[in-house]
Amino acid sequence: MNETLPYFGEILAFLSAISWAIGVVLFKKSGESLHPLALNLYKNTLALILFLITMVFFKATLFRPAPFSEYLLFIASGVIGIGIGDSLFFKSLNKIGAGLSAIVDCLYSPFVISLSIIWLGESLNRNQIVGVVLIVSAVLMTMNVKPGTHISRHELIWGIIWGIIAILAMSVAIVMIKPALEKAPLLWAIVLRLCGGMICIFGMLCFHPMRKKILKSLTATKGLRFTIPGALSGTYASILFWMGGMKFAHASIAAALNQTSNVFVFLFAALFLKEHLTWRHILALILGIAGALLTAIG
Repeated sequence: MNETLPYFGEILAFLSAISWAIGVVLFKKSGESLHPLALNLYKNTLALILFLITMVFFKATLFRPAPFSEYLLFIASGVIGIGIGDSLFFKSLNKIGAGLSAIVDCLYSPFVISLSIIWLGESLNRNQIVGVVLIVSAVLMTMNVKPGTHISRHELIWGIIWGIIAILAMSVAIVMIKPALEKAPLLWAIVLRLCGGMICIFGMLCFHPMRKKILKSLTATKGLRFTIPGALSGTYASILFWMGGMKFAHASIAAALNQTSNVFVFLFAALFLKEHLTWRHILALILGIAGALLTAIG
């Protein structure tokens, strides 16, 4: 890993968890006035500008001598993880709220571990199998939670389904680039992924029947006080720390530390969003985090 600073990747992974949790709470507030596609477009545009400025500051180059297939790999990762994954995540977040999203997000570790087995040749031990069972149990438990007056059972289930697909997309997107990421410059990889995400979002908007309404929502100033800091924390800082953690630490360890974001999201949702949390939510979160730690650490 990084020899100049011990646990550098682990530190980055933990910072990613905190910055992502702050971003989730802010994105939930932004989603009250912005369509998921509009929110994804806004936060990625701002993040891309900031990362390009960062590249200039560090004298990094966007065009490096790398195979064209490597460029396509990182762009495809952005299409899947940022374009599709983030859009579905925001859709789910608007439906079920930050607290339940934190529980669904516990699937991230088993997804990463499972995909690492398929693509990277890693193995799954008994503790990790138990962890996967605990996480699946936690997610199924949230589907049995009695929805509040603002959400129907149908919306609850579909919100969870969108969240599961979003987490799967994010997991695929990071595991598929893990070997290449270890050798690639971090800022270069991030900018290519953001470009891929932007290409995907513009493509979806071109064929979306409500594209005019979606783009018009970008002019709403009501949610900007949440969207801008949300993009800074949940996109710029979070992506930088997340991919840095994946680059400089083992994927399983980074995934475990990333998963601590669930605790912060859960607490922030109760403190700042005033979301109603029951004993069932708390039990599901405990099961989910325990399972995430078992699958990631083994």
